[in-house]
Amino acid sequence: MKKSLGQNFLIDQNVIKKIVNLIDIKKKNIIEIGPGRGAITDEIIKKKPNSLLLIEKDDKLFYELQQKFKKNKKVKIFHADILKFDLEKIIKKDSIIFGNLPYNISSQILVKILRLKKWPPNLNDIIFMFQKELAEKIIAIYPSPYYGRISILSNYRLNLVKKVLVSSNCFYPKPKVNSMVIHLKPKKEIFCKIKEITNLEKVTNTLFSNKRKMINKSIRKILSQKKIQSLPDLKLHLRPTNLKPEIYYKITELFEKI
Repeated sequence: MKKSLGQNFLIDQNVIKKIVNLIDIKKKNIIEIGPGRGAITDEIIKKKPNSLLLIEKDDKLFYELQQKFKKNKKVKIFHADILKFDLEKIIKKDSIIFGNLPYNISSQILVKILRLKKWPPNLNDIIFMFQKELAEKIIAIYPSPYYGRISILSNYRLNLVKKVLVSSNCFYPKPKVNSMVIHLKPKKEIFCKIKEITNLEKVTNTLFSNKRKMINKSIRKILSQKKIQSLPDLKLHLRPTNLKPEIYYKITELFEKI
């Protein structure tokens, strides 16, 4: 077990069943990020998926998983760092992705999914476990104390289906914080005309760089005076957390026209 990889293994069988039962996975194509010792993997296999692709970075765990599943033809294991891995090439039609994500890179993994070039992707469902506080930020709806950059990005491409609280007692070693599983679905239709989600990242990054200050200065780094005036809903005396997600999407559309 490596602290550097943020590994906390899920050991509560009831919680494992609850996670896998969030969705019918029979005859579906499953991807699991960071399977660890295969606790969730074992439960997925019982549900008879069509295929199961595992992505594990840790050398020792990769070897253990190879030994454990070597007789199962449906299981394929990639020894890879998910942040450097070309996820798009392995996503088959109607895929479901699971992940008890390492705390230290969980937001980066989510952003990697949000940046998929093909949208809507072949992914039907995303079931990820996060640190509770981060999960609250991801699913926060405006206005809320958790609302911020990651909520704006997530809300652009994903819908929340369900959330499940998971106590720190369900893991070994026991983390200092509680977790939350969130079941997300990619939005099939997106009504804003943003060409590149990385531009939405740039816009939110610029405006949230001074999140306690009014946006009147930071907005000028992105848009000209003329473009600012073309957005009647944009109130320059507001702080970044007081702007609805739709305003950020409109700002990004204008930013892309420059």
